[in-house]
Amino acid sequence: MTWSVERLLPVRMRRVALVAPSAEIRDALVRIADAGCVELDRFEGGDVVRSAAASRGLPSDTGAGAVLAPATPDLDALRQERREDLLAGEAQLTAFDRSAIRRGEVAALAGWCPVTDVPGLAERLAAVGASLVVLPAPSGVEPPTLLRGSRGTAHSFAPLVTTYGTVPYRDVDPSWPSGVVFVVMFGVMFGDAGYGMLLLLLSLALRRGAPSFLARYRRLWPFLAGAGTATTLAGIAYGEFFGPTGVLPVLWLDPLASPERLLTASIVFGGLLLGLAHVAGTVNRWREGGPVRAVYATSGCAGFAVYASLALVGTGLYLDQRAYTLAGAALAPVGLLLAGAGLLAATPGGAAGVAETAVRLFEVVVRAGTNTVSFARLAAFGLTHALLAHLIWQGTTGLARQGPVPLAAAVALFGVATAAAFALEALIAGVQALRLEFYELFSRVFEDQGRPFRPWHVPLADSEVTT
Repeated sequence: MTWSVERLLPVRMRRVALVAPSAEIRDALVRIADAGCVELDRFEGGDVVRSAAASRGLPSDTGAGAVLAPATPDLDALRQERREDLLAGEAQLTAFDRSAIRRGEVAALAGWCPVTDVPGLAERLAAVGASLVVLPAPSGVEPPTLLRGSRGTAHSFAPLVTTYGTVPYRDVDPSWPSGVVFVVMFGVMFGDAGYGMLLLLLSLALRRGAPSFLARYRRLWPFLAGAGTATTLAGIAYGEFFGPTGVLPVLWLDPLASPERLLTASIVFGGLLLGLAHVAGTVNRWREGGPVRAVYATSGCAGFAVYASLALVGTGLYLDQRAYTLAGAALAPVGLLLAGAGLLAATPGGAAGVAETAVRLFEVVVRAGTNTVSFARLAAFGLTHALLAHLIWQGTTGLARQGPVPLAAAVALFGVATAAAFALEALIAGVQALRLEFYELFSRVFEDQGRPFRPWHVPLADSEVTT
């Protein structure tokens, strides 16, 4: 159980201090930089880096490409050799050296380190007479966030979350679920087995690093493979293989023949996702501020109660089930009272506070309904794809019946139109799935922003250095 819970949370951080004799501080910092797993504290801004660099005649540009020499180098020789990479590394090291707190012959720097990296790093520092001391977490300071999964599928899905913002350290990490939800929504809107197989082929090519200009995106191949799988499965359900070509039978529904069923399924699916987003939001509010915040937050229990009441009323009316309608009507006042109390507590009070609470409470109710209806776009764009594919196929077959020359034109039409539809629809489906995740789901899961973990990492030089 502990393992499964840990997998849902960002990497645990430890507040640590690097303590070393002043004479050995450089050797200790070199090992910290090479390990690349510690975010060291220093004064904010670039002035410290520039002043520290200027004092030693080092470049103020300390960006990418910097490396460090294992031993203290001869700076004049490095300048003559034009070793800008080593000079940049020394500038960064000097900045941290100047930020260290010194007491007598001892220097110290504080920072954050993933808990799993502490033992190994402490052993490496001990070899140069330095220590890595675990400190109590400072009160009121939130550790930086490092999401789990530095490789594989989790790493592929993480950009969905980091593009929206940095997950607060105490919140759950939604990378896996958000990735799965994204590819499912993408598949529903782009459902075509032929298109899905093309995406799978593209994912395999991306995994092999081809074409070369896409090699930098290689880590996203599981994401593309997931989208291809979902698109293929949806296409099989719709009976679509590069359109209504008759290659596949309809296993579930034909979007053009049964748009109402597709619309209903999309809204129900969206309602379930919104309910799960409220559950995740309740967990996050509890971890951020305890049970009181979890109960009264509009993204916590209060908001969930309001949403559940509307969902029950809507379900009861649609199915003509009075029990659901009555249950929703009974739950609605509870949710509204809890949400209203939470919103009122965040205002200055008085008549203005009551008015503000009423407006925001109305917004909560309206938003619950509009966000649910927003998932109708899954059906809308699924229908758009089916209609466009139908038109392409009708044009192709119409030309093909006219004779040999029109047959060649039909093949060209099918190829060009299918390629254009593939590119356009993939872009639209991706944008719409991203919009649903950001505005409808993530807005309930997150309320605050965290701070990303930025470890200091400068590798050691792999060539001979003048010392």
